[in-house]
Amino acid sequence: MKYMKKKLIILSAVTIFSPLLWRGAGGGVAFAGNPDRAGQAGASELLINPWARSSGWAGSNVAGIRGLEAMYSNVAGTAFTQKTELLFAHTQWLKGTGIGINAFGLTQRVGETGTLGLAIMAMDFGDIDVTTVEQPEGGLGTYSPQFLNIGLSYAKVFSDNIYAGLAVKIITEKTSNVSARGVALDAGIQYVTGKHEQIKFGIALKNIGPRMRYTGDGLSFKTPVPSSTQNNTMTVQQRAAEYELPSLLNIGVGYDFYVKKDSAYNKTQRLTAMAAFTSNSFARDQFKLGVEYAWKNMLMVRAGYLYEKGIMNVENRTSAYTGPSAGFTFEMPFGKNKSTFALDYSYQATNPFNGTHAIGARINL
Repeated sequence: MKYMKKKLIILSAVTIFSPLLWRGAGGGVAFAGNPDRAGQAGASELLINPWARSSGWAGSNVAGIRGLEAMYSNVAGTAFTQKTELLFAHTQWLKGTGIGINAFGLTQRVGETGTLGLAIMAMDFGDIDVTTVEQPEGGLGTYSPQFLNIGLSYAKVFSDNIYAGLAVKIITEKTSNVSARGVALDAGIQYVTGKHEQIKFGIALKNIGPRMRYTGDGLSFKTPVPSSTQNNTMTVQQRAAEYELPSLLNIGVGYDFYVKKDSAYNKTQRLTAMAAFTSNSFARDQFKLGVEYAWKNMLMVRAGYLYEKGIMNVENRTSAYTGPSAGFTFEMPFGKNKSTFALDYSYQATNPFNGTHAIGARINL
């Protein structure tokens, strides 16, 4: 009966995700890595990983990501939360642009098998001068755009091998006089097997939701009333075009290598290899590789590489990211309940700009 339950869960995941992977562009959501549609989607902040630990993998740890950070790449990983996890991260995105990203969240175990999660990501663009046609140099004050994403998740342990989760994200984009709001869904599943749970598989569907549209006073203008002899004017409200969300599918695998001593595994040292494939609806497909070395789960060093067609050619590259990434973690235990405190850092190489730097702090209670 237990074996049959596992088969049903895996079959359900394949049934849900497969049609979305192969459906053509005319049928709604499409995952074929279509570069011709690049720029046609909005809410691109959904594609930015704000967390310091997982971004050092170049996003390759879809199958093995654990805790709150899993809400970005595979929400099923939040089911591994033991009790309570608190996490804060700050990112200098494309250093030199002056754009910062602050992210905060927590996951909480509920019951024996469930986990609730909350994640908030806010982008800081700084103060921008207000300009008009008459005053293109500014002098009218400043404004600051507000991009805010709030995610709520629930994940569940279905067995010793199967973990699944679902997340709802509220998207808010706002300037001084126009704004857009939307909602998106994420779903994911992880499968762990092997004598020492060293073999990992993961699949996640992200950013599925209705189209968004900008509205507000910034889309209106005054114009003379036709055929008026008294110079009367009227306000005309323009309607902005709708835009789709940057939906994608992540598929990943991973394997943990342990030092073998006297025919027994010593988990003091671990080397983990990860690989993932991302099928984008509005950009080129991506292949990601990552490796992490861990000593007693107190010191972790990781590196990753993201590849997409044309990334090595400056003229053909469609992203500021050039592929390499790296990071490290210091994690120390405290208290009698095996709680831990960790500091994370990651770097992602870019051209132009001076890379993306992220630093985070987490507490596991």
